[in-house]
Amino acid sequence: QVQLVESGGGLVQAGGSLTLSCTASGGTFSTDAMGWFRQAPGKEREIVAAITWRGSSTRIANSVLGRFTISKENAEDTAYLQMTNLKPEDTAVYYCAVGVFSSPPQIRAWGQGTQVTVSS
Repeated sequence: QVQLVESGGGLVQAGGSLTLSCTASGGTFSTDAMGWFRQAPGKEREIVAAITWRGSSTRIANSVLGRFTISKENAEDTAYLQMTNLKPEDTAVYYCAVGVFSSPPQIRAWGQGTQVTVSS
């Protein structure tokens, strides 16, 4: 059974930085991608960033392009989302996911979610 464990998140002032991490276990993932969605109150869940399992390709949402970076430590099956120059509109619950980040996405497993709050 695939499990994703997230860490990171918290409260930060606008312009600050946070890093989220997500570690996968319990499955084989060579054909998957790993990444994050986020959901703000009253809004739909949206893709933030994704990276192929071997880290050869990434996808970053236009809303965070140039501010967020996704990377992956293959030996540990762990991905990282480095978030810089955070804005109040980045406030949301961030969910790690493994699967195919297509439209619509085909997600095999979700993390528990972690709150990111950016104060102005």
